[in-house]
Amino acid sequence: MKKFITCLLMFFSLFAIAQKTDKKLEKRIDDLVMGFHGTVGIYVHELKKDRVASFNADTVFSTASIVKIPIMIGIMDRIQNKELEFHQVMVYKDTINYDPGEDVLASFKPDEKILLSKLMLLSISLSDNRASLMLQGIAGGGQHINDLMDSLGYLYTRVNSRTPGREKDREIYGWGQTTPREIARIMEQIEKGEVLSKRSSDRMLRTLGRQYWDEVAISQIPPNIFVASKNGSLDQNRNEILYVNAPNPYIFSIFTKNNKDQSWEYNNEAWVLTRKLSALLFRYFNPGIHYEAEPGTR
Repeated sequence: MKKFITCLLMFFSLFAIAQKTDKKLEKRIDDLVMGFHGTVGIYVHELKKDRVASFNADTVFSTASIVKIPIMIGIMDRIQNKELEFHQVMVYKDTINYDPGEDVLASFKPDEKILLSKLMLLSISLSDNRASLMLQGIAGGGQHINDLMDSLGYLYTRVNSRTPGREKDREIYGWGQTTPREIARIMEQIEKGEVLSKRSSDRMLRTLGRQYWDEVAISQIPPNIFVASKNGSLDQNRNEILYVNAPNPYIFSIFTKNNKDQSWEYNNEAWVLTRKLSALLFRYFNPGIHYEAEPGTR
């Protein structure tokens, strides 16, 4: 295993060297991040010209709800292996000990039925935590998902919650962990049809394109442009990963931790930073498209 991981690290190091670093964009990102009261990680990949820009891109961050992407991959792996069906009927048992919050699934009664496809919609589009925990179990549990991530070459993306042996990681990172660079690579491979089969990747991309939470990074992108995304928020963390299929397409991720501003208002410092970054990237890569986006503050 150590030899395998070493080879992977060497491959990705050589791959990173082959990519061109956009120094001008990195300078603008540095300026944008300056003064932020917390720790920021950013990774940007312009797909056509294969240019990248980064800031703390290999730092490990809490995923918050972005952990629902590897959980979805775990479900799609079982569907691809014909162990499950996409529209299979599942039974809600109400055995998940979790604060209901605004979860749709919390309103279900024990033994109510729901399609697996709808559980995935709730998990990704509405970020329903109960649906996601139910899916984590259906996928085979956190350890099974982590083994799958490892087999796909993802070294840092892991599920910690309810996963034996990862208690210390959970204390630090919560439900899951990743890096800005790796989650962007996962999104890019989904877009390219390279995570599991092409058909499985396409299904995941469609699901990621149905996002209810669209008032932060997505708000800075014209609504007629396809965006696949997932965000995640905790008091000290505000994260987002996007694939933007503009005329000049790109992928970017932004993760924050140790945030001083832990408010949940529109003008939260991390959310304002995310809107500004999203607006900057869209204008930078697609200067010919004029869009009056929502302002970064209200």
